[in-house]
Amino acid sequence: MKKLVLFVCAGLLAFTASAQVKTPAPSTPQKIVQTVGLTDVTLEYSRPSMKGRTIYGGLVPYGKLWRTGANKNTSITFSDDVMIGGKDVKAGTYAIFSKPNVKSWEVIFYSDANNWGTPQKWDDSKVAAKVNAQVFPLPMSVETFTISFDDIKNDSANLGMIWENTYVSVPIKFHTDKAVTASIESVMNGPSDRDYYQAAVYYLEAGKDIGKAKMWIEKAIEMREKPAFWYHRQQSLIYAKAGEKKAAIKAAQRSLALAKEAGNDDYVALNTKSLEVWEGRASAEK
Repeated sequence: MKKLVLFVCAGLLAFTASAQVKTPAPSTPQKIVQTVGLTDVTLEYSRPSMKGRTIYGGLVPYGKLWRTGANKNTSITFSDDVMIGGKDVKAGTYAIFSKPNVKSWEVIFYSDANNWGTPQKWDDSKVAAKVNAQVFPLPMSVETFTISFDDIKNDSANLGMIWENTYVSVPIKFHTDKAVTASIESVMNGPSDRDYYQAAVYYLEAGKDIGKAKMWIEKAIEMREKPAFWYHRQQSLIYAKAGEKKAAIKAAQRSLALAKEAGNDDYVALNTKSLEVWEGRASAEK
């Protein structure tokens, strides 16, 4: 009996030693994967909250190096080379440090991203890029520190940081056009109708050679076995951009008929609106 009691007590002690209480992290971690153009950008950081504290000039002193978040330093990873602050930044992972001030921040992209907080010894040779970002005061207060990707376009995005009543952003340029153009040129040796279609749409949206876009969309439609309303829709937009209104109307009518046949109400509405404008039955599209 005595041995049994000792065995039970030992089991209880072992259970107590291994059990751990789980509670929410004071500064919750967040991971964001954002694609800009053809580049994947991964952001990882921890998000502290105000909790009644003064942030800038208080918890985060002005003019002092900050990890731009909490816990392990904030990191950003680019799958391709980018440009920040006029400097080429190679694909890879970087820590984001900052020095907040009243009117502007100094935001630093640092090639050593394995620090807990700020580096014990700063190394200027590891600074990949440095940007002075203007401070925009907000009319309201934001409780939790937030980093976001704002104003995303094919070849650019702003890395926005917002907390308390302050917003700053860092513009990042992406080499999308160079990559797409190289892809188009390499594929055009033996392209499919989809390759021609994608190349034509990109040239239309990027404001590049509309003559090439027109040639490629015509080739895409010619090669496709089964007519597609979305091909003819893009063809109408390309013709309109080229100033060929009659051709644009004809392509839109073809797209409209195919969309009705397929039961696609979105493309029916898009083509109907364009035809109203191009045929002079409505005001210009917004």
